[in-house]
Parts: sequence; C-alpha cells; structure tokens
Amino acid sequence: MKPLNTSPPAHRGNKRWGVAFILLIGGFINYLDRASLGVAAPSMMSDLHLTNTDIGLMGSVFSLCFAFSQLPAGWLADRFGPRKVYASAASLWGLSTMLTGLCSTLPALLVARGLLGMTEAPGWPTSAKITSIWFPRKERALASSIWDASSRWGLAFAPPLLVFMSIHFGWGALFYLAGSLGVLFGIVFFMIYRHPENHGSIGAAERDYILADGGGSLPQQTDGERVKWSELFRYRSMWGMMLGWFCYIWLFNIFVTFLPLYLMKTQNLTLSSMGIYASIPYLAGIVGAALGGYAVKRLIDGRHVAEPLKAKKIVIMVAALISGATTVAVPFCDSLVAALTMMTVAMFFLSAVSCTCWAIPGDVASNDIVGTVCGIQNFGGFFAGALSPLVTGYIADVTGSYAMAFISGGAIAALSGLCYWFMVKKPIVRHDEHSAAANQALQSH
Repeated sequence: MKPLNTSPPAHRGNKRWGVAFILLIGGFINYLDRASLGVAAPSMMSDLHLTNTDIGLMGSVFSLCFAFSQLPAGWLADRFGPRKVYASAASLWGLSTMLTGLCSTLPALLVARGLLGMTEAPGWPTSAKITSIWFPRKERALASSIWDASSRWGLAFAPPLLVFMSIHFGWGALFYLAGSLGVLFGIVFFMIYRHPENHGSIGAAERDYILADGGGSLPQQTDGERVKWSELFRYRSMWGMMLGWFCYIWLFNIFVTFLPLYLMKTQNLTLSSMGIYASIPYLAGIVGAALGGYAVKRLIDGRHVAEPLKAKKIVIMVAALISGATTVAVPFCDSLVAALTMMTVAMFFLSAVSCTCWAIPGDVASNDIVGTVCGIQNFGGFFAGALSPLVTGYIADVTGSYAMAFISGGAIAALSGLCYWFMVKKPIVRHDEHSAAANQALQSH
C-alpha cells in the first residue's frame, strides 16, 4: 500500500492576478479619457459656442471610429502581440486626448475624437487576449470581471477628478491630465509586461498551473473546422447579440455623453457639485455588475433553476426591463433626489446587462471563435450606437428638453432583453442546418 501524500500542495503564487490589476488600471485610464468630453462639455459649449448637437456629434464620431476599429483590433493583437499593441494603443489614445485640449473648432474636435475612438479600440480585445494567456480556462471569467469593471470605475471617478481640473485650470487641462496618464501607462506597460513563459519572477508552480489548462502564448490546438468570419453573419444568434448590444449601447452612450450636462441643465447644479453627483450612478454600476454575475451563478447553482445560457438571458431580460423603465421615469422626476435615484437604479441594472452580455458568446460559440464573436457583437453595438449621442443632442436642441431622448433611450434599452431572449438560442457551430449546403459543397471537393 502506498503511503498517503500529506505534503501541502505547491504554492502557485499570484503573479497572474497582478496582471489582471494592471489591466484594470489600463481600463480605468481608457474610460477616464473617454469620459473627459462629458465633463468638459458645459465649459466647451460656453467657450467655443457649441450646441448639444455638436457634443452629440463628437460622441457619435468616437463611437463610429471605435466600432470599425474593433474588427482589426483583435487581429493586430494576434499578429504583433498584446505587449506592443496595448502599449502603442494606450500611448496613442493618450496623445489623442491631449490633442482634444488644443482644439478650438468643431472640425478639429471631431478629428481628435475620431482618433481617440480608433486608438482606444484595441483595449478590450487585447485585454481578453492577455487574459487567455495569463489565466487557465477556469479562472478567466473571474479575471475578466476585474478589468471589465474598470469601465464603471473610470466613469465613477472621472467627474470629480476632471471637474477639479476644469475649475482650477480650465477645460483644456483635464484633457492634458487624462491624456498624459494614457501615455505614461503605455510606456510602463511596455516595460513591465511579459508572457508567463518569459516572466522573470513567476514561480515554476504558477507557470505550470497556467499552462496546464490552456494558458500561455503558444497557439492552442482546436478540434474540428472553425466557422469562418464571413459565415457568422448567417446565424440568428449572432444578429441577436449584435442587436441586443446595440440596444444596451444606445442608452449607455446617452449616460456617458450627456449625464453631466443633463444634471447641470435640468437640476441647476454648479460644475463642482455636478462632479460629485454624476459619479453616483456609476458607483452603483460597479455593484450592479458584480451582483448581475452573482445572480447568474445562483440561477445555475441554486437547485439548478436554469442552464447557463437561459440563466444569463433571464438576468438580461429582467435587468433590461427595469433599467429601461427607470430611465423613462427620469424626465418625470421633479427633484434632484428623484432624478438621480432613477438614474442610479437604471445604471445599476444596465451594468448587470453589460457584464452578462459579455458572457453570452462563450455559451453559443466554441472557444476558438469566442474572441471573434465578441468583436462582432461589440462592432454591431457601437456602430449602431454611434447614432445615440447625435440623436440625443438633436432632440435636446429642437425640443429644448432631454425628455424625449431619455424616454426613447429607455424604451430601446428594454428591447435589449427581448433581442437576447428570443433571438439568441441556437449555438454557432459549423455543422448545423444553416451550413449544411456549405458542408456538402466542401465534401464534394
């Protein structure tokens, strides 16, 4: 009889979680730069004689450039490596933000925001690739939730920080500060990031743990024939994800671009107080994202109420409906407390929609195409959602009110749940009824 092995397991170390924290910082700076326009908008409108439509147009140009740049972003990370691509992107988006502070005309501002959209696009796809390299499969969801939360952290802390800069040093200074952080992060990231196989201080036990379950930078073997990129648009589930994400982005872009301006115009807030109040909904969003993921887990684990895909769709449906309803109620609130409460509840549940939507592709697509499916979902959402800020600004200028923008935005956000519930059903696999003809043609050759 062999003696029992009572020795403790080798300590695997925690270097990989340090990488997740670095990605959290990068995402925070990414959204700090992105949110700078919303904070600076009141001062820019006064100094540069801009309209709500002009501010909305800048938001739309950013989203449109961001959307189209999603398609090559993942390919660039695969071709040149995440270290070079992320470091270059962060430095370039920082320079684009700083350029915004130098602009004094609308055409120049549109160019600067377009460049920002292009250069920020690699941030999320590259973070996902780094996660696949540094984490075993069973830990990737948790690691991704860490850096994905940076979007809410950035939007929560951007208003008070950037408002302080705007009050004391002018609106141009906040773009210089946010941009310089991006450049600095890009330089530091390039200096310190290495793959786990080449990291000097990672222990052998942790390295083996990562590599044993699909981590590492070497190409992974896949079984079967992968679905081609062009074929993905033939699947109903793919269109359901694109349309559902569009509905989410439509409302999210309204919050990002117009929340500070809405509070100042409708609630008579000063610039300094707006910085505090505008951060409250996004703080709630941090909690909403975490609880949204927990709700999915409870539906799956708690007496097996639902299988994984259905559990996610339930959370998306409920959260989207509540978020849409509370957004519709915002224009009917007659006090700051009531309006801010509705916005906070809306962002809480909107964040639950967001984090759950990012997990959907893993349920309907095989591991070898999950990244591509995520990129197409994000492209579809931001391409269509690019209209949101422009439409919102135009409605505000024509009607003199944000009421119709929030009512229509809430209704569209509620449709997100319906898109995922009714359209995202069948898995995206090559050997199904949609590709039978293609398979026969391939076999004939």
